[in-house]
Amino acid sequence: MNTGLRITAYAAALAAAFGIAYGVGGGVDEISLRTESTAHDGHTGATPGGKSAAGAGPAAAPGGLQTSERGYTLDLKTPAVTAGRKTDLRFAVVRDATGRPLTAYQEEHTKELHLIIASRDLTHYQHLHPVRAADGTWSAPLTLPRAGVYRVFADFTPDGGEGLTLGADLTASGAYAPAPLPAPAATAEVDGYRVGLRGRLSPGRDGELTLGVTRDGKPVRDLQPYLGAYGHLVALRSGDLGYLHVHPGGAPGDGRTRPGPDISFTTTAPSSGTYRLFLDFKHAGRVHTAAFTVRAGRPAEPPVTSASPTPESGEHSGHRH
Repeated sequence: MNTGLRITAYAAALAAAFGIAYGVGGGVDEISLRTESTAHDGHTGATPGGKSAAGAGPAAAPGGLQTSERGYTLDLKTPAVTAGRKTDLRFAVVRDATGRPLTAYQEEHTKELHLIIASRDLTHYQHLHPVRAADGTWSAPLTLPRAGVYRVFADFTPDGGEGLTLGADLTASGAYAPAPLPAPAATAEVDGYRVGLRGRLSPGRDGELTLGVTRDGKPVRDLQPYLGAYGHLVALRSGDLGYLHVHPGGAPGDGRTRPGPDISFTTTAPSSGTYRLFLDFKHAGRVHTAAFTVRAGRPAEPPVTSASPTPESGEHSGHRH
């Protein structure tokens, strides 16, 4: 596509994005990631909302594929922004029965709602923590680096209800050039850290993914708790961006979980396919995000020992408050 093409032709870009989703998603069954039973019960088990529970069978569908689900609708009040310009992103979760914004949430991992934004080509990712006004409207400062179509995921649990994840598309205007999905790699470089990925996503059976964090060639053994865990993993399915938010076995302060360098996740993939993994971890007072492309059914390669950076790791992903 010509890099001079403008996203003012929003309908064409959106149609292209959905065309890709149908072409890839139609050939890949739903993926379900399961975690060991932990204190993070809000995200245990593979449910239609995209959360994950020990012993659960394959999910009916990943989260984030629908704007309305189980009586709630994601009302994105800022459906379009300008690439490179800071914008106040505003949205609400509307209760369909009343038409009014939801104002009562159950806190999960120290937050009432987690907001994930990813480009449809999966080369950009942000994990935001918006602020809710008394009327139920959420807002968060947002800057998207380049033009294109993005998916907004609202991950939450209504007070007294079950957790779910709703999704909506967001357009960033400007000169648009799609980017290819980064190739699978067993290491990622971000902010001076190297994260190595070991293990595999095994279709139809449990497998363990272990992510080890090093800095200057030395293991990081003093990871800091972040949102009640030493690591948070978001998996997005290539094509339709089916969403799963996974947490590791164990928790800080449980007497058995070490603060690094390894963070382990027990997972299962019911079929082969390509997925993008985003790991959030905290060290030295900052949150960092490492990104990987993984093909379910294939083992991760042994970590690369070279100190050369991998350009797909940190420059297109980040964590914001």
